[in-house]
Amino acid sequence: MAFDFPKRVVHGGTGKRQHEKTKKMVLDFSASVNPYPPQFEWECNPACLSYYPDNNYSRLKECIAKTFHREIDEICVGNGSIELIRVFSSVMLSENKRYSVETPTFSEYELSAHLAGASPANSMGDNDVSFICNPNNPDGTLRTRDEMLTILKKTSQSGGILFADEAFIELSDPRQSLVDIMDEHLFVLRSLTKSFAVPGIRFGYGFGDPALVEKIEVARPPWSVNAYAEAFALKAFRHMDALSKSRAFIKKERTWLSMHLNAIGLFCHPSSVNYLLVETGKLATPLCERLEAHGILVRDCTSFGLPTCIRVAVRTREENTILVETFTSCVC
Repeated sequence: MAFDFPKRVVHGGTGKRQHEKTKKMVLDFSASVNPYPPQFEWECNPACLSYYPDNNYSRLKECIAKTFHREIDEICVGNGSIELIRVFSSVMLSENKRYSVETPTFSEYELSAHLAGASPANSMGDNDVSFICNPNNPDGTLRTRDEMLTILKKTSQSGGILFADEAFIELSDPRQSLVDIMDEHLFVLRSLTKSFAVPGIRFGYGFGDPALVEKIEVARPPWSVNAYAEAFALKAFRHMDALSKSRAFIKKERTWLSMHLNAIGLFCHPSSVNYLLVETGKLATPLCERLEAHGILVRDCTSFGLPTCIRVAVRTREENTILVETFTSCVC
């Protein structure tokens, strides 16, 4: 019997795999993490490994609630933001449900909705769940808070739910966030991975109506946030204000990198965050392979439906300079 089962989607962040394969150091511009994360000391008492984590994550949720001025029963946590996308979809979508996604955007929304059995809607207003990535991946476009509130109003009127993925908003402009809005038709997703440059930790969290959050917490695998991730998160939430310096550095480097890539004949789409969507004017895959041969990893955007584009992270000036120089030798 044949089943219409989807394949895994493509992601960046392959630096570790590439290093293990080639035994050579690489610069991974395919992973969009904060190049200037807040610096602080943290530790996890090894004794914690002798116990199961508190599956209610009471202390952790109290910390998040205090940070964002929300109630504890409006908060859910998970093993990275993707786990929460999966779990949200499993409890809110099914065979008789419809969802909408924009294109191009993060492919995990569509995959998670597909796995839940839902079908794509014909329009943004004709669905049960609207997935919006803000700022968007891969182009870095940021919708304003007013724009998002307008979408929320329309979603509410149609009886659907707006799933606002704000994984990158702390590196863009948190003033545009909906994290302070309590509405039964809204779910806001966040992540520490990008802001604090800790993709190995795997920690995501979200805000929503208590009834929805309870469903997510029931469907979430028990103890999905491990002791080390919890210990780091508890410390990181005390340093959220330090991300303002990160944003300033990123803005400066993004401007510099965009200017220099444009100068060698590429086109960088305007971005609000720590990555750039770059139009190369030719098929991207061969260019990505040439860059990889020089120890530079970038995100081939063919999987986004953009076969002539790549996405590059904004990193430090020294690293960005190496990228521009390597691009110049590979493009010209």
